[in-house]
Amino acid sequence: MQLIEHSESPRYVRLHPDDNVVVVVNDGGLGEGARFADGLTLVEGVPQSHKVATVDIRKGEAVRRYGQVIGHALADLRQGSWVKEDQLAMPAAPELASLPRCDAVPAALPPLDGFTFEGYRNADGTVGTRNILGITTTVQCVTGVLDHAVKRIRAELLPRYPNVDDVVALTHSYGCGVAINARDAYIPIRTVRNLARNPNLGGEALVISLGCEKLQAGQVMHDGDPSVDLSEPWLYRLQDATLGFGEMIEQIMALAETRLKKLDQRRRESVPASELILGMQCGGSDAFSGITANPALGYAADLLVRAGATVLFSEVTEVRDAIYMLTSRAETPEVAEALVREMDWYDRYLQQGAADRSANTTPGNKKGGLSNIVEKALGSIVKSGSAAIQGVLGPGERVTRKGLIFCATPASDFVCGTLQLAAGMNLHVFTTGRGTPYGLAMAPVVKVCTRSELAQRWPDLIDIDAGRIASGRASIEELGWELFHYYLDVASGRRQTWAEQHGLHNDITLFNPAPIT
Repeated sequence: MQLIEHSESPRYVRLHPDDNVVVVVNDGGLGEGARFADGLTLVEGVPQSHKVATVDIRKGEAVRRYGQVIGHALADLRQGSWVKEDQLAMPAAPELASLPRCDAVPAALPPLDGFTFEGYRNADGTVGTRNILGITTTVQCVTGVLDHAVKRIRAELLPRYPNVDDVVALTHSYGCGVAINARDAYIPIRTVRNLARNPNLGGEALVISLGCEKLQAGQVMHDGDPSVDLSEPWLYRLQDATLGFGEMIEQIMALAETRLKKLDQRRRESVPASELILGMQCGGSDAFSGITANPALGYAADLLVRAGATVLFSEVTEVRDAIYMLTSRAETPEVAEALVREMDWYDRYLQQGAADRSANTTPGNKKGGLSNIVEKALGSIVKSGSAAIQGVLGPGERVTRKGLIFCATPASDFVCGTLQLAAGMNLHVFTTGRGTPYGLAMAPVVKVCTRSELAQRWPDLIDIDAGRIASGRASIEELGWELFHYYLDVASGRRQTWAEQHGLHNDITLFNPAPIT
């Protein structure tokens, strides 16, 4: 990465020597006539994070960023001009049948020993970063009753059990009026089941059901599963109540208190950093995402992999256009084939909805300088670092091995976060350029911004300012190490993220591609 900078002079970032566009760094952008240190001069005003042509680009010629083609010019582009989204024709998606596979598998990274965090050991061998009572549901119908009960549990019971961090209702929209035997119904069903097994719930999750729904409690909890405690009552059906609403609330509170007593006995203990399961995601992305925040996450991801931890990266449509880079890094042919399988499944899923991957980019992405999904994908995959990809999870699956894992999810922030929680994530990191108050109730969310201007505007929402990379105040390596240590502090409970402090969290949002009847 080349950063052209001198005090408050015009500055840009070039990511690869072959790039014929660069990105403006200066807060507020630059006006016509601004001259960079290397002599490049703007022929029109260009906003911050938007692209400038470094040479004359003729109609039909490739426009390159990250050393890759992000589009072809629809008209002649002058040197020093603002390169906008409507001036580019988006390339076709890479053909899945002809992808390179396992031809650039990185050597194993050197081990990183001696790092620990303070976590809660679970009976199934996993480790929680928080000690939470989770109460899941089988159907949306029970949500109002459960939400009422949870408010009373927090107010009346939780203060008696100071070692329990919170009580969380895992409510969702599934379970009634659904085609439960449809081809893709397994995705929301296994997601609901695996959410209850998240390490931060300590194996003590409860189930509240209505009684007549299609998704039955036995499909959410299974006998003999070491990740949940079924030795004591774990289910309450609202239709069993004979004295109305008041009885429902009292029964739920009584059931919750039996689990709170057990959770309150748990204590943190030192565990290796290898017990961390980090989920990575980006939202409200801009052109700085692939310059500052995501490269720093990638460096920290390499450190975690070296320490033996599990690192999940996701968002199918935000890797689809750079999938050839990932199949090349697949550790085995089986991993490469699994990557292709998930891309193909999602291609067909989008086709069924008369959409394609180009629908991914938002107005905010474009305002932040991202011209299309190709450019966005190239910046997104940087989060994955440089390690070999060691596994692939389908939507709602639970992770069973360590290392760098692709967790196939939609790019929707809330759906992706839900599926990563189902995969077993016990800590989340989220990068943003445009800004979002996103949070999760079941796991701490570390918010990393791509631009210092956002950190200054939202000082009580952003945890880490990665914009320091663009201004030269920190290197990718320095910020990567900072993130690594911050992860361990948050996982240990020594620090709370802003989202935790404010109690900000989004709803559980299931991915349900199956029909609703």
